[in-house]
Amino acid sequence: GPYKDIWHTVGNAVYRRQPEAVHLLDKILKKHKPEFISLFKNPPKNVQQHEKVQKASTEGVAIQGRQGTQLLPEQLIKEAFILSDLFDIGELAAVELLLSGEHQQPHFPGLTRGLVAVLLYWDGKRCMANSLKVLIQSRRGKTWTLELSPELASMITRFTDELMEQGLTYKVLTLVSQIDVNNEFEKLQRERGLGSEKHRKEVSDLIKECRQSLAESLFAWACQSPLGKEDTLLLIGHLERVTVEANGSLDAVNLGLLMALLYCFDIRFIEQSTEERDDMIHQFPLLTEKQYIATIHSRLQDSQLWKLPGLQATVRLAWALALRGISQLPDVTALAEFTEADEAMAELAIADNVFLFLTESVVVSENFYQDEFYIRRVHNLITDFLALMPMKVKQLRNRADEDARMIHMSMQMGNEPPISLRRDLEHLMLLIGELYKKNPYHLELALEYWCLSEPLQTPTIMGSYLGVAHQRPPQRQVVLSKFVRQMGDLLPPTIYIPYLKMLQGLANGPQCAHYCFSLLKVNGSSHVENIQGAGGSPVSWEHFFHSLTLYHEHLRKDLPSADSVQYRHLPSRGITQKEQDGLIAFLQLTSTIITWSENARLTLCEQPQWTPVVVILGLLQCSIPPVLKAELLKTLAAFGKSPEIAASLWQSLEYTQILQTVRIPSQRQAIGIEVELNEIESRCEEYPLTRAFCQLISTLVESSFPSNLGAGLRPPGFDPYLQFLRDSVFLRFRTRAYRRAAEKWEVAEVVLEVFYKLLRDYEPQLEDFVDQFVELQGEEIIAYKPPGFSLMYHMLNESPMLELSLSLLEEGVKQLDTYAPFPGICLKVFMSCSFDLLNFLSGKREIFMDLLRESQLALIVSPLEQLLQGINPRTKKADNVVNIARYLYHGSTNPELAFESAKILCCISCNSNIQIKLVGDFTHDQSISQKLMAGFVECLDSEDAEESVRLEKGSELEKKFVAIRHETRIHILNLLITSLECNPPNLALYLLGFELKKPVSTTNLQDPGVLGCPRTCLHAILNILGKGTEGRTGPVAVRESPQLAELCYQVIYQLCACSDTSGPTMRYLRTSQDFLFSQLQYLPFSNKEYEISMLNQMSWLMKTASIELRVTSLNRQRSHTQRLLHLLLDDMPVKPYSDGEGGIEDENRSVSGFLHFDTATKVRRKILSILDSIDFSQEIPEPLQLDFFDRTQIEQVIANCEHKNLRGQTVCNVKLLHRVLVAEVNALQGMAAIGQRPLLMEEISTVLQYVVGRNKLLQCLHAKRHALESWRQLVEIILTACPQDLIQAEDRQLIIRDILQDVHDKILDDEAAQELMPVVAGAVFTLTAHLSQAVRTEQKQTLVSGPGDAHYAFMLDSSFTSPIPAENPLVGFASIGDSSLHIILKKLLDFILKTGGGFQRVRTHLYGSLLYYLQIAQRPDEPDTLEAGRMRSMLALALLDRIVSVDKQQQWLLYLSNSGYLKVLVDSLVEDDRTLQSLLTPQPPLLKALYTYESKMAFLTRVAKIQQGALELLRSGVIVRLAQCQVYDMRPETDPQSMFGMRDPPMFIPTPVDRYRQILLPALQLCQVILTSSMAQHLQAAGQVLQFLISHSDTIQAILRCQDISAGSLQELALLTGIISKAALPGILSELDVDVNEGSLMELQGHIGRFQRQCLGLLSRFGGSDRLRQFKFQDDNVEGDKVSKKDEIELAMQQICANVMEYCQSLMLQSSPTFQHAACLFTPSLSETVNRDGPRQDTQAPVVPYWRLPGLGIIVYLLKQSANDFFSYYDSHRQSVSKLQNVEQLPPDEIKELCQSVMPAGVDKISTAQKYVLARRRLVKVINNRAKLLCSFNLIIIETCLFILWRHLEYYLLHCMPTDSQDSLFASRTLFKSRRLQDSFGSETNLDFRSGLAIVSQHDLDQLQADAINAFGESLQKKLLDIEGLYSKVRSRYSFIQALVRRIRGLLRISRN
Repeated sequence: GPYKDIWHTVGNAVYRRQPEAVHLLDKILKKHKPEFISLFKNPPKNVQQHEKVQKASTEGVAIQGRQGTQLLPEQLIKEAFILSDLFDIGELAAVELLLSGEHQQPHFPGLTRGLVAVLLYWDGKRCMANSLKVLIQSRRGKTWTLELSPELASMITRFTDELMEQGLTYKVLTLVSQIDVNNEFEKLQRERGLGSEKHRKEVSDLIKECRQSLAESLFAWACQSPLGKEDTLLLIGHLERVTVEANGSLDAVNLGLLMALLYCFDIRFIEQSTEERDDMIHQFPLLTEKQYIATIHSRLQDSQLWKLPGLQATVRLAWALALRGISQLPDVTALAEFTEADEAMAELAIADNVFLFLTESVVVSENFYQDEFYIRRVHNLITDFLALMPMKVKQLRNRADEDARMIHMSMQMGNEPPISLRRDLEHLMLLIGELYKKNPYHLELALEYWCLSEPLQTPTIMGSYLGVAHQRPPQRQVVLSKFVRQMGDLLPPTIYIPYLKMLQGLANGPQCAHYCFSLLKVNGSSHVENIQGAGGSPVSWEHFFHSLTLYHEHLRKDLPSADSVQYRHLPSRGITQKEQDGLIAFLQLTSTIITWSENARLTLCEQPQWTPVVVILGLLQCSIPPVLKAELLKTLAAFGKSPEIAASLWQSLEYTQILQTVRIPSQRQAIGIEVELNEIESRCEEYPLTRAFCQLISTLVESSFPSNLGAGLRPPGFDPYLQFLRDSVFLRFRTRAYRRAAEKWEVAEVVLEVFYKLLRDYEPQLEDFVDQFVELQGEEIIAYKPPGFSLMYHMLNESPMLELSLSLLEEGVKQLDTYAPFPGICLKVFMSCSFDLLNFLSGKREIFMDLLRESQLALIVSPLEQLLQGINPRTKKADNVVNIARYLYHGSTNPELAFESAKILCCISCNSNIQIKLVGDFTHDQSISQKLMAGFVECLDSEDAEESVRLEKGSELEKKFVAIRHETRIHILNLLITSLECNPPNLALYLLGFELKKPVSTTNLQDPGVLGCPRTCLHAILNILGKGTEGRTGPVAVRESPQLAELCYQVIYQLCACSDTSGPTMRYLRTSQDFLFSQLQYLPFSNKEYEISMLNQMSWLMKTASIELRVTSLNRQRSHTQRLLHLLLDDMPVKPYSDGEGGIEDENRSVSGFLHFDTATKVRRKILSILDSIDFSQEIPEPLQLDFFDRTQIEQVIANCEHKNLRGQTVCNVKLLHRVLVAEVNALQGMAAIGQRPLLMEEISTVLQYVVGRNKLLQCLHAKRHALESWRQLVEIILTACPQDLIQAEDRQLIIRDILQDVHDKILDDEAAQELMPVVAGAVFTLTAHLSQAVRTEQKQTLVSGPGDAHYAFMLDSSFTSPIPAENPLVGFASIGDSSLHIILKKLLDFILKTGGGFQRVRTHLYGSLLYYLQIAQRPDEPDTLEAGRMRSMLALALLDRIVSVDKQQQWLLYLSNSGYLKVLVDSLVEDDRTLQSLLTPQPPLLKALYTYESKMAFLTRVAKIQQGALELLRSGVIVRLAQCQVYDMRPETDPQSMFGMRDPPMFIPTPVDRYRQILLPALQLCQVILTSSMAQHLQAAGQVLQFLISHSDTIQAILRCQDISAGSLQELALLTGIISKAALPGILSELDVDVNEGSLMELQGHIGRFQRQCLGLLSRFGGSDRLRQFKFQDDNVEGDKVSKKDEIELAMQQICANVMEYCQSLMLQSSPTFQHAACLFTPSLSETVNRDGPRQDTQAPVVPYWRLPGLGIIVYLLKQSANDFFSYYDSHRQSVSKLQNVEQLPPDEIKELCQSVMPAGVDKISTAQKYVLARRRLVKVINNRAKLLCSFNLIIIETCLFILWRHLEYYLLHCMPTDSQDSLFASRTLFKSRRLQDSFGSETNLDFRSGLAIVSQHDLDQLQADAINAFGESLQKKLLDIEGLYSKVRSRYSFIQALVRRIRGLLRISRN
């Protein structure tokens, strides 16, 4: 509304003391000064404006604060004119009000914009009035100070002085007279400007508050500085016309104005000795201006009567006392003519009954006690009168004595007393009694009336000037106490009762009660001289209790027999009405004294001659009026406050049978209070006795609770009392008649209070659920259950009691909905009690139900939520819960009830079954649904700035309300949190505005009012968190209500984290609210006082931010991601970019980034400052030091009292512990125990403090861990999920470095809590992994930065003239610097050393981190490695692996072998054998063993790569160990279905075959590496490997048969052929260090022969047979993610061919020392190649079985194939390289295709930049793959093929003698030849030539030559030479191909002769 800004600024400056608000206030006051001067004046109507608005529907109109003109709808224009006439306000202002109303409509559901505009209009006025009031209260002055800064106080005082000069008083008084609620309502009614009851109530409250604040402004002014003469006269003139309300009291406004005038006449401030007093005296016209005094005096002396003579009298009395005060000042002779008239003026006042008016119209006014300064002023008025005018007081007393004598005489003569009697003293006493009866501010002003001559006995009670013997009390106090004492002397009967009532008022307060008690004690003592006979003063304990005893004795004699039924109706003899009133007055005085003073209670009870309790109980049995009985019971209740008295009181009650609990068979008539209730009180329709009895029981139940009450006469226990309260009082209270409507609720309230206490103190125990028996007069009967038990039982059933409670709640909410005033305040309190009952039920029902289930008691109870779901008998609907929820709608007017309602809803909502039902109930009726939503939202919106501002000097009530409102919001948020955990639909979704009828995820959240969207709890939550985010300080709630803010953040996180609600919520937060950015910029929050809440707030916020970063990254909303990343990661202060220089600035920035220049301009990265705010240290409470209790037992008890709280933390239940310990102390017997009781209780409190500290420690650690987890999550999301290109590479390294260093520093601190280690270790692991990746990426890029093409082309590009070295030594690390890396390593090792053996997971993470680190570091240190635990041993091995790889001097290797570690590791392979065998079962146990094995083998392979390492391994017999392992022989059969592999989708657990490969391949790799590296010991290595092959020969042969072709089986083959080609050679057998006899040698040769034959057989399969073609077809149509598989298969096949060819080459070279004796491996037949190259390609080519020798055709075919492949590979390689260099230019389809091979799913979701990254990754892979094919395999195959072809051709064409040679003479020679031929086919190598081929004939050789000439034609030769041309520059064997081609060509030219 209008003027809200003034009100907020005033509040911020004055109440919140915000320094920046002072300057703002100055500006605003200057700007709005005209409005303050004209006060409430509206902008006038205006013809031009009228016309403008008239045309606004077509031409539009300019609105203030909005750009351009705005077209207005016709309807709005009509409404504007109505509003303009209604409030007499300018047309444009009316339009603005309406538009404002329209904008704020969502805040007022159910109201139209016009009705909202009415509220806004009056709200604007209220803001002005309140601002004015607060400004005037802030002035410097004589009555109070707000302790503002001098600057602010001067500014405000100056400003308000200017307002006063402009006639503020006149304006205020005029407005107060003009504004009238009824008139305003009439005007509004005419124009339909009033809506629902709530709207009417709000409008009337606003109008009332405006008047009230204006009046209080004048009051505040008068308090601080007096009004001038004219203003005072105006005020007097206003008061002359004032009238009272219907009840005779002044209304709040006029009360304020009267007090303002009284403060104008107040000169008490002169008595204060403040420095500023003299200045104030000069400003005070009453002391300085004769004119002022003269004018006022004559005005007040004026005989013209005011409308209220009492009001005139009050002002005259105040004036008289002011004159008397002035007359006592020095140098006032000039004013003598006035000061001497004070007596006369006072006399006038008294004549007009001033004291009566003050009592009936001022003190009883409902607003009187709401302002401390009102009370003080009337107190001063009375005390001044008593102290300054003692003669007047004496006069009053004399007059009273005289009147008493006249009355006495009249009575004696039987006349009526004279009518003209004055009762002024009586009225004065009643006024004093009434004034001090209430004491809301605990001022104890009445202490001024007490001044004891002797010092106080008790040192604890010290008065203001009392209790110190030597110090003389001030004169005023002496006079006042004399007044109290003297008035009691020789008291005339007429003022006996007023005097008692005065004492009752003056005894109100702990110290006052003590003094009053002493007074009554002293009065009664015999030495007080008195004329009233021996009984002492009539106002004394002695007299009073003596009289009571006499009455008792007298009435007891009168007691008729029990049989006389009629006695109740006899006139009660013995006590007259006068005596009864006197007794009641004294009983009330006694109650007041003993309520406040425990000392008085005990003293009175212990007096043997008085025995008050006995006498009172006796009187209660006599026939006296119910009113007197009620007072007697109330007095007993006051006595019962002391537990000592209460215990005996219970027994006395039972004995006297006030409530009949024992029925005597002979007795016909019931007696006691039940009869009184049913027969007397019901008939009179007044129930004082019942109420008093309930009050007594209520007090006694609280003080002491005897379990054996009534033992011996009846079953012991409280049950009869409970039955009476429940059945006779509570269940029937609605059906009784009441003369006073409010009493109905008073009765109900006081009963419910008893129930409430019984339930509160009841803890269900198991023994309550078992029937206990007691013996009574010789028979066993069932004992009564505890009252709490039977109450719970009644409330957890559909009993009349529950039904009544629920129907009362319904009645209450209906009453609230009318917005009419309550019939008595008790209805509110009563409804509060009903709620309390339900709340206790909901709290204890679970324990109760659990215990009931455990016991076998035949009782049925229902859960509370189920009962609340029951049908309401009046409405016939299940609307109980809705009725409870409707109370929230009245949260602003009845905060306590809303609080109780929220508490119950929160309790029952935990049950997920009830949620769906509740949603149905809440949404069933549209209007109720709207109201309920509005109620929840209003409660969350409550306690705005206004609330905290209104706390002014903080009345207790207001403070309590603020706390209650806060708790209500907490409960509502907890309700939302628990509901969100239930499945939809749930209450939270309804309250937060989500769809309930459609899927939740389709919700479209909007700002309130948009598309008819109501204001929901989500808007309210965002509003709470949004306050303050526009300024510098950040969200206000975080500081001012931390717990609330924490829950708000949690609700938002839950919405974002839940898959259903996440989408709509995050969209809304991002687009409409910019929520995360505006919140995150204020992190970290700092609030040491509420550390736990602060940490949790940050946790939820960071978790939400993590989700946001992840989601925006996935959805490619780059700008959003980037904004948040900049906010979190930037280390430069954010400043607006300057145009044109951005580039330069950025460059400088990145330079200073790592050169550390210009550090002054840097700021700390937000992600680091958040980490700083989490304090890793934790104070631990001091251990317990106990003197009495046993420490271990106490620990045990504490452990037993532990439970899980709402957050899931295990904490100790302090209340339960307290109960257990106190019960333990109470159980102690004997005198010693009683003596030590105080010490024991003190020790209990020590234990409880310790436990509270311990709970706090647990919660604090939990919060820190939570915050750290969230921080880690945020860091991990930033590093892993956000697009890499949003953070520059060098920045990325620097950020990781900074975080790593900080996180290590914090955790390595000695104080750091160990509980945080696991989280930190996890973070360190992630960070190190990313650092390693970042640095390695940078290293690769350094390689690229050379000239020419990318480094992937290294072997192919002619621009490389020299080979690139294998390892490019990096010079440091470009971005991060060596020193930083060393620091990180040192800290990482410190961290590892800090964690002991207990932190298994932590060490796991740290080993992993070190492993990643060592991938970049170059100088390792030595960590502790070989530890138990599979995971750690894997990491330890991986770590050793890394270390060995960077260990250039091989120190580690020597250390490992010399210390025997290596041997242990090798020997452990045999132990692993059995475990590994178990892994090959179809359903394996855990696969951990497999991973450990892989790690072991990886490490051994790493060691074997070093020559020295290979030797060490051979020495430790690693291959021998492998040969002993049986697992390698357990090869599972492959599945024939997946013949071509890749058919079945891979499962998470690999298939047995895959697992077998995971076991076998590492072993083969190890063999291969050992064979390669052991140069010096090659033969020894080969011998051992051969042994390994032979010992597993079945497996090896199965693999060589190669039944299926899959990537896995080909990989096996490739490795195996590689090993065989190096190990299964003829020369190796001689090296075997076994004793070889002839037989075993044959066997070994047989094995080797088999290996050789199988290897040769492989050529025909992989030289490109049709089986393979089929495979290639099969593979062409597989989708993207199989592309890499295809590459693998291609590579493997090439590798197998290359290995077999190398094997052939080795065999030939080893077994044929000369060319003439060549070892021929291939027959002289090229038929295969001819057949293949010929036209019949489609027919099946003959596959040579592996036991027959293949022909040379295979070699030639392979040569051709490889030459062709070379070119295709080469071309694709070149293309890929060029694509890599121009990725950005590639067409989108191709990019997509490349991406899909890397990332099969979700390609469309990623950004273009990310696609380029993936495409590059794929291209690099393709290039490397092609390079491998070209260099490693293709070329080897071509060279070996050529070599083998040449050797065979040379032998066949030059040296071979055919078998069909013409030379038949030399038969013997033929035989020789044939043997030689057989030899030449390698008899030594067991290749049996004859089995494969007939003897070579001449025809074969001729055919061979002819075919060879065709096959080895020009085209093939050219291709081969081209290959060499392309490749020769970078190969060591220069022109090798050329030489071979030349030789073969030569051989083919030779003609055979």
